[in-house]
Order: sequence, then C-alpha cells, then structure tokens
Amino acid sequence: MTATDTPTAPHLATAERFVPIQTRSERPTSFDPTDFGTPTGREVNWKLSDRKRLAPLFVDEETETGSSLGIDYGVDELVERGLLVESTGVDTAPRGEIFRPEDVVSAIAWKRSPNALHIRLPEGAVQDAPVIARLVGQGADRHANGHIVIEAMPGSVGTIVLHHSGSAQYAQNLEIIVRDGARLTLVSVQDWDDDTVHASAHQAVVGEGAYLKHMVVSFGGGVVRVNPSVRLAGHRAEGELFGLSFADAGQHIESQVFLFHEGVETRGDVLYKGALQGTGARSVWIGDVLIGADATGTDSYEKNQNLVLTDGARADSIPNLEIKTGDIAGAGHASATGRFDDEQLFYLESRGIEEEEARRLVVIGFLMEIVQKIGVAEIEARLEEAIDEELRRGAGMAPATKAGA
Repeated sequence: MTATDTPTAPHLATAERFVPIQTRSERPTSFDPTDFGTPTGREVNWKLSDRKRLAPLFVDEETETGSSLGIDYGVDELVERGLLVESTGVDTAPRGEIFRPEDVVSAIAWKRSPNALHIRLPEGAVQDAPVIARLVGQGADRHANGHIVIEAMPGSVGTIVLHHSGSAQYAQNLEIIVRDGARLTLVSVQDWDDDTVHASAHQAVVGEGAYLKHMVVSFGGGVVRVNPSVRLAGHRAEGELFGLSFADAGQHIESQVFLFHEGVETRGDVLYKGALQGTGARSVWIGDVLIGADATGTDSYEKNQNLVLTDGARADSIPNLEIKTGDIAGAGHASATGRFDDEQLFYLESRGIEEEEARRLVVIGFLMEIVQKIGVAEIEARLEEAIDEELRRGAGMAPATKAGA
C-alpha cells in the first residue's frame, strides 16, 4: 500500500473529532489534511500552541511561490560529497517508509511537497566532517512546504546539520531512517529572523544495534514548533534526544517529544533545556515516553529544565511516561522550572564578579551542557555567540553583529 492510499484513521470521524486524544500512542494519522480540520485549541497537541500566528500553515492551497520556492535549499555540499539522492514524487521510496502525518500542518506539507530532499549516508561509510545543509527563508510573506528524507545506510556513521535562517512561513516534514548498525547525529538549528513562522514534524526509526543522536536548537523565529518522534524499533537500538531553546519577548518556542521503545533492550535519554526572558516569551515542552509491551530490558529517562530570567515569561513543561511491560531496566522522568539560584549568584558575586556577569555565567553554564553535545565546532561556536547575544538583548544592550553558521 502506498502512502497516498493509506486509509483514514477511524479516530478522525467527524463525530469523534472533538474528543481529545490524551494518550500519545493513540494519536491518529492521515495523509489527507481534511481529516484533521483546522485546530480549535481543544486538541491535546494544539492547546498550548500559538494557533493565531501558526494559522497561515493551516491553509491547504497552492501558493504563489509554489511548494518550496520560499526556501533556498543549500545543497552544494551535498552534491559535492555525493550524498544527495534524486527523489521525486510522494511514492518514491524511501519517502513514506515510516512517516505518517499527525496534524493538519504535516499533512499539508506532505501533499504540497511533490519532491523530497533526500540525503543518504552510504553503507559502511564514515563521514569524517559534518554535513551542513543551509536552508534560507526568502521572506516572511513567502509560504513554503517541504519534505526531507535523511537515510543512514547500514554501518554508516555521520553528522548532518540542518541550519535554518532568514524569514519564511515554513511547514516541514523530516523523515529520519537509521538502518541497522548505523550511527547518526542529526542537528536541527532554528536560527530564523524574528518574523518567521516555522512548524516541523520529525519522525525517526532506529534499527537493530543502531544509534541516533537527535538535537533541536531553537533561538530565532516568531513561532517555532518542532515536534520530534523517535521509534527505537531494533534490538538494542539507542536514541538520545537533546533540545536547547532561548525565547525572547514575544517569541513562542515549542517541542512535543515522543520516544517509543519498541525493540528489546533499547536505551533512550531525553534532555531539553530552555531559557526565557522578556514579556510574552513562551516555551512549551511536552515529553511522552512509551515503553511497549515487547520492549523488555528498556532503560529510559527524560528530563526538561527551564530557566526563567525575567518577569512576564512563561514555560510549560509536561512529562509523560507510559509503560506496558514490567520487565524493564529502568524508567523515569523529571521536570523543573525556576529562576536564578540565589546561592550561585551569591557565590560568584562574593568572589568579585559583577551581578550582570554572574548572571551571564549561570545561564551559559546551564545551556552549554547541551551545546557541548553537538560535536560540531562551527555550530557550537555560533550557539555560544547566540546565547551571549540573547543575554545582551535582555540586559538592554545592543547585540553583537550576527555571524553566519
């Protein structure tokens, strides 16, 4: 059965559409945008979202710019290294091998993206240098849809960075396939201008003995909603999901994370950290972990931490854990949101460090734990610079000149 003729999930019948789906594993899927309808805010996956600013992405129509012309895909490096695979049509494998839209934005992006950008790491090959694909928005008034397939073939090793910048209204699907024995690091950096609206659905599957490090880093953009879903399908599959965000006044940064332990003896670790400052700064994190009935020997942990730097900022954090077998190695979750630790500030100030610099050191120390996990010096340097820019802006200082990643 092809992706286009997949039947509509029965959960989406009109009479039942207003019954909230509370369990993450029961969320319906469909390739037809009309099966979802326009979000009302009563749906569990939309109730904390900025639906007003996301509204342009709810419209299913061909735009003046076409499917993807609102985004300039920087693929020169991919072509030079032989990692770009021609991919046309919604039925061209491996597109649709694992991806199933879970909301109207994702379904529209599927429908309106006739061609997928397909990046493939060759079987058994080790990429010594990271692969950086630069996606640049062509204007906040330009709407774009996109589908990207990232495929790590058996035994391959590599790091792929998707760096987003510029301005756009961009709906994106990202399909990640980590074949048996492969080791993939995938970093998605949202470094948008402040007028951007960006919603992205990441869906990944990890095969036997394979490993995926998945990272979401969001600084720029007016509204940025990146929802990763990772299925540890193979025996001893491993997944590490890390996130980093910094929300300024008026920014809405959101991630709804789903980690599904399906195979035997799988290991998963989720750690998301966020900082917020300014009136109207908002972050939303929802973390769902499902340990399946056959996932014996699972070891899983998820944690979200938020640092609120000023009045008027708000962080929502909701961790959920669903276990369907009693034979596990361990499972747990945690969430914490708070302000500066007065003891840390007192310790630094007592050693002659001015308050502003002491606060800067506390924030950098809090966020750099995630930055240092990236493993790409160019990106780590840019993010450390971005953190400094955010803190300077919050202190009423002029930001430093922004360097490209």
